[in-house]
Amino acid sequence: MTRMRDVVIVGGGHNALVAAAYLAGAGRSVTLLERQPHLGGAAISAEVFPGVEARLSRYSYLVSLLPERIRRDLRLDIALARRRFSSYTPLPGTDRGLLVDTGDADATAASFAGIGAASDLPAWNAFGADTARLAAAIWPTVTDPLLTRAEARRAVGDDRVWAELVEAPIGQTVEHRFADDLVRGVVLTDALIGTFAPVVDPTLAANRCFLYHVIGGGTGHWDVPVGGMGAVSGALARAARDAGAELITGAEVTSVTPDGEVSYRTGDAEHRLAGATVLSGVAPFELARLLGERAERPEGAQVKVNLLLTRLPRLRDASADPAAAFAGTFHVHEGFAALDTAHASAAAGRIPAPLPLESYCHSLTDPGILSPELRAAGAQTLTVFALQTPDRLLEGRDPDTARAELQDAVLASLDSVLAEPIANVLMTDAAGNPCIETATTRDLEQSLRMPGGNIFHGPLAWPWAEDDTPLATPAERWGVATAHPRILLCGSGSRRGGAVSGLGGYHAAMATLES
Repeated sequence: MTRMRDVVIVGGGHNALVAAAYLAGAGRSVTLLERQPHLGGAAISAEVFPGVEARLSRYSYLVSLLPERIRRDLRLDIALARRRFSSYTPLPGTDRGLLVDTGDADATAASFAGIGAASDLPAWNAFGADTARLAAAIWPTVTDPLLTRAEARRAVGDDRVWAELVEAPIGQTVEHRFADDLVRGVVLTDALIGTFAPVVDPTLAANRCFLYHVIGGGTGHWDVPVGGMGAVSGALARAARDAGAELITGAEVTSVTPDGEVSYRTGDAEHRLAGATVLSGVAPFELARLLGERAERPEGAQVKVNLLLTRLPRLRDASADPAAAFAGTFHVHEGFAALDTAHASAAAGRIPAPLPLESYCHSLTDPGILSPELRAAGAQTLTVFALQTPDRLLEGRDPDTARAELQDAVLASLDSVLAEPIANVLMTDAAGNPCIETATTRDLEQSLRMPGGNIFHGPLAWPWAEDDTPLATPAERWGVATAHPRILLCGSGSRRGGAVSGLGGYHAAMATLES
């Protein structure tokens, strides 16, 4: 028997929940199907280590691109905490580092001078003003139908900013505007998170990644979700249920047809739904598989490591407070030259050594994710994200061996800039095992069905349409169209998807309501 629904949503990540909440709230009959026993996809919190009461943001961990409009429309009870310290970057081989303190301009200036980069401070401030101009122009458009490229350029209103941040390789712009290698790398890392590219990338994939990292909220700030990422998905799930959406977990979708029929399995039972519209919250590659079509498998390029520490580690730089250094983004071996060398190593099939990575401590900003006992004992979390580690490094290799080697590379890189090995402060779980969890691109593909471990579900697109792009239908205008009129994208693989933003779900809901 086939049940009829106005909307069937495949996948239960945060974007899918946004779409479900909007459409059910508009009176549509909505059924959402999620393969896992829980909702939220990559935006979840979990007690990762047995017997240790710490709820970690297991995959995604910071929020920048979630519009206030979605929070307001869906009445989401979500708190985001701003971090005072932007970043700390040790200068490898020394006892010095660069601390960017958004609350103290004089301290930041002194830190630039301390690493011999005082002459780059004016360039740093000017570049920040340029990215702010780009953000102020583009961010307000993300909850509207797509602009064309020409319209976006007019909105920015500054040909120099457009040329340097959009048209020229972002690494070329950074190299031109900054003199110090470490400063150049700190600026450039936003272009390489989850994106495998050289520092000067002629394909402009790095530019697109950079743009999404600097426009969020019109400021580019990345905030800590209070209660962990699970608090975000939990609020969205409540909004969808309260609106009347049917949310089914443990539902493995086995096929989708272009005319809107969705087959799925719960346990040993087979079911079918027919939707006037089908929204796909899964990656486009995965949707193609469900449709019986062929698509190019994307590639991710990161390793995520979660650690629980008895305390923060000591730094080589005695002048830097670890509580400040780890509160923002802690950059490791992310100088401009090091990032390019790492890319060349990975392109040749070798794990980069040293491995570029960045980390931050959620519990410094939001200690409530730890039990009272852990807080009293001084425990802290540490989230580490390694760059320039493409999925191809795992090709044809035993997954467990590859994961162990990548984890060792992460720890070795981290140790090289600390005054003590990270193992000295690593907590153990109830069974006496170290509290460390490593997720490779293959782990993401297996657990979350992210093809190639690509955290964006595929290559990022500009948040506008090219001037010759057809924009005749609602799905085209909102950037969620597929080759099949009854099937729309509602996940990170939509034109303005990627990161925890809800935009894919919002755009799909708007296109559906306009149809």
